[in-house]
Amino acid sequence: MRNIRPKNLLFLFLTIVLCQVSLLAQVAQPQTELAKYITDNYTKREVSILMRDGVKLFTSIYEPKNKSAKYPILLNRTPYTVSPYGAGKFKTSLGPDELFAREGYIFVYQDVRGRWMSEGKFENIRPDIKNTKPSEIDESTDTFDTIDWLVKNVANNNGKVGTYGISYPGFYTSAGSIDSHPALKACSPQAPVSDWFHGDDMHHNGALFLAQNYAFFSNFGQPRPTPTDKGDYLKKWTGRDTEDGYDYFKQLGGLKETADSYEKGLGIRIKFWDEMMAHPNYDQYWKDRNILPKLQNIKCATMTVGGWFDNEDLYGALKTYQHIERQNPGIYNVLVVGPWFHGGWARSEGDWLGTAYFGQKTAEYYRNNMELPFFNHFLKDKGDISKINEVNLFDTGSHEWKAFENYEPTNGTDTALYLTDNGGLSFELPKTQNGFNEYVSDPSKPVPYTQKITSNYPRDFMTEDQRFASTRPDVLVYQTAPLTKDITVAGDIKPYLFISSSGTDSDFIVKLIDVFPDDYKYPTTGKTLPNGQPERVKPPENSAFSVFQPGGYQMLLRGEPFPARFRNSFEKPEPLKPNEVTKIEYTMPGIAHTFKKGHRIMVQIQSTWFPLLARNPQKFMPNYKLATQFDFQKATERVYFGGANASMIVLPITK
Repeated sequence: MRNIRPKNLLFLFLTIVLCQVSLLAQVAQPQTELAKYITDNYTKREVSILMRDGVKLFTSIYEPKNKSAKYPILLNRTPYTVSPYGAGKFKTSLGPDELFAREGYIFVYQDVRGRWMSEGKFENIRPDIKNTKPSEIDESTDTFDTIDWLVKNVANNNGKVGTYGISYPGFYTSAGSIDSHPALKACSPQAPVSDWFHGDDMHHNGALFLAQNYAFFSNFGQPRPTPTDKGDYLKKWTGRDTEDGYDYFKQLGGLKETADSYEKGLGIRIKFWDEMMAHPNYDQYWKDRNILPKLQNIKCATMTVGGWFDNEDLYGALKTYQHIERQNPGIYNVLVVGPWFHGGWARSEGDWLGTAYFGQKTAEYYRNNMELPFFNHFLKDKGDISKINEVNLFDTGSHEWKAFENYEPTNGTDTALYLTDNGGLSFELPKTQNGFNEYVSDPSKPVPYTQKITSNYPRDFMTEDQRFASTRPDVLVYQTAPLTKDITVAGDIKPYLFISSSGTDSDFIVKLIDVFPDDYKYPTTGKTLPNGQPERVKPPENSAFSVFQPGGYQMLLRGEPFPARFRNSFEKPEPLKPNEVTKIEYTMPGIAHTFKKGHRIMVQIQSTWFPLLARNPQKFMPNYKLATQFDFQKATERVYFGGANASMIVLPITK
């Protein structure tokens, strides 16, 4: 509620994650200049803060040398290290972005329990508990105890504290706001991990996202024996002979062989991976680790931030905002979602992602007009938050920021877009009765999710041209005629599919795509080339392809899988009856996108999306995560249209 008050091969992925907070790219000024400013104007000390159960958490504190004013505290709690360690070694950036160091705050960084230099036992997405006994702890109590110590022991603080973090640190931010400490006045969970079964990181609708998590846990999943400021306890991977993720995961086989490969490559098993394998359904294990229903008794102003093209935690951003709004009436609670990859708002300009162009430097706008003013307003009583609305969504088609009163706009209408014969899409119910399209899904020849498969995943696959997929026989393609007017979609996307399979289980992946006209060209810059032709903007040199023709571009907006076994319940999966028509309905994370006049709306449907998504064996197993390569089987999949089996994609279209 916006209630304005006055005034290495497998280590590449982890390296990127570690950089999310501690090594933000300096966009607005040279890094060396900012680094010098920090060493000239801040002192640093390291302390161990005692928690209520006797465990000490390692904490770095950066304080302004200028003692003529009192400063608010900005706290970042992370499992990714508060390095550099040592009183004389300084971070090269402080705070959520490059603007904060010069603004003047007391910056605090803390290794969470059981990570790096902090004592205690680490637990992935530690469950929030009732804390009925004085010694019972969770991330809320660790945050509370830290804040309590800081306001009482750090000189020159003004009694106000803010918290922030991206991804896993975003989880610690939202979890730490539960039962808020009185001094906690502002928090910003950014791409926060929220629910590792339904939509964040590990699983989407219970389907395992393979490539990114396999790489991540090869390092992050290794146990830390004792507090340390070095990573020399980590075992190095051996035996991987290809950087091509598609071939590598095919060679591994099923998820059983994939889990076993850790032991072969590292000499150890990954405890959390094995736990995840043992819980294929939404049981109490996953319910305990879902922070969303526990986001209660939050008193601080909250600004949740996410990226439309964040493959990891867009779900977390959208759901965190919605749950805080519903469960904490009356607090200042806003949402910001821009055209960004995971953490892109903090370390990019935000005008390009791969070959998608958004017309303005959206990340710079956010940092200047939303992030800094938000913290300044609630921690310093000086920031102008007039440009921050209740819900701030960047329209990735019209290339403009839009304001809404809630995430699902009240001026929107859920509108059915029906699948029709001949690969059509129509806003009118098709006259054809009980037609279907079919394809053969073969796990041994899965559909790739990108043309650029490496050992990790490319962040810009979320906007990648889908023409490479639309020509495959195991991908169904439906599209509208060229639109006669602009159509704006804002909110969640809801597929309602009537399907059948010759197997007893399958995944169904739905992709929503904006098809650009064949004659489309990037906008002009306002300059003229020597040949007299207007100059046009060009994708960055590190974009998806060195040569890209935007005419006919099939721009991916959203893709989401759904395993048929969960069609009736995530807790109690059921097999399909071979060749029997059944309905699958689910919700895909939303978009804010205007399909422009002359463009087409496209939907693609497929059953593999590899190796982003682990392969479904396509036969029902009580635990599909124990499937081996010998369990894989081909299946003929049918998607029906018309009559009583009218498959559709429901879009929230705004006026």
